[in-house]
Amino acid sequence: MASGTERLTKLASCAGCAGKAGMRELSQVLKHLSDLSADQPDLLVGLTAPDDAAVYRLNDDQAVVLTVDFFAPLVDDPYDYGAISATNAMSDVYAMGGEVVLALNIAAFPEDMPSETIAKIIQGGAEKVREAGGVIAGGHTILDEEPKYGLCVMGLVHPDAIFRKGGAQPGDVLFLTKALGTGIITTAAGRDEASPEHLAAAVEGMTTLNRHAAHIAREIGARAMTDVTGYSLLGHAREIAAAGELCLRIIAPAVPVLPGALELAKGGISTAGARRNREFYGEHVNMDQKVSEAMQGVLFDPQTSGGLLMAVAQDRASDAQDRFRAAGLEVWAIGEVTAGAGVEVAA
Repeated sequence: MASGTERLTKLASCAGCAGKAGMRELSQVLKHLSDLSADQPDLLVGLTAPDDAAVYRLNDDQAVVLTVDFFAPLVDDPYDYGAISATNAMSDVYAMGGEVVLALNIAAFPEDMPSETIAKIIQGGAEKVREAGGVIAGGHTILDEEPKYGLCVMGLVHPDAIFRKGGAQPGDVLFLTKALGTGIITTAAGRDEASPEHLAAAVEGMTTLNRHAAHIAREIGARAMTDVTGYSLLGHAREIAAAGELCLRIIAPAVPVLPGALELAKGGISTAGARRNREFYGEHVNMDQKVSEAMQGVLFDPQTSGGLLMAVAQDRASDAQDRFRAAGLEVWAIGEVTAGAGVEVAA
């Protein structure tokens, strides 16, 4: 697993978001910030109604989508680390319905990190941005004992064609475009407890752009959409439910899981992020007690560069599956939108 120069995941600490209290405090801080931007009519998406990225209208036909994301290594291969970080950072642009145009590197590297390792990380990121049709035009790097890498990404979208978390309606079908379990598998890999095949499948998913999946979402008229990342499937489902003041009913056996993830969860592999997600979002989730503890762990597992979660009108559901299949992309129907509140998980 090692890169040949050093083991990147051993350089990364168990950093992450704050616990339940910290997440609530952060929400209060952001509330004060949102008051300062409430009188900006061209800020179409900001802190007043938080979504996956900020959107600012330039004119009647163009709006800028802006987002930033970076994190410490979760795999040892430096090229894969860079590619995963870049794919993850660009995902929020696609979740808002935009196209990636420009990106800037954000990086922190130890002073003694070999230059060839740094070059591989940057290369991995740059080649994913090029695949997305964008370009990296610079960035900022500092020295730090813990390596970190990511992007600030700018995209463009028509002001009238923005995807939002709100907008789902009762009767809509819920679709997910990537299997879950990246947090469990990368954690196990860091302990040498994941097979190379299982890690490779996770890396393949994490480096797959959500670009074409977002194109299909546009074609089928998705009513609400977000990407599944650190707050887990259930956390992000809760966001869609709250934005639309309705309930998302998820069928646990229908949810796709990466090879090996469920078995690793049964063996006790979990993450601090999953525990925080369960603490923070658990009160909004009505969990069928027949759902196994391992599957619950997968549902609360924080994802890196996860798939798109979208609500699609029932009469477009079959068309959605046909279009994804024709494009050679995976998609799973995992539940439905109903009246009510929060998230319901059925066995």
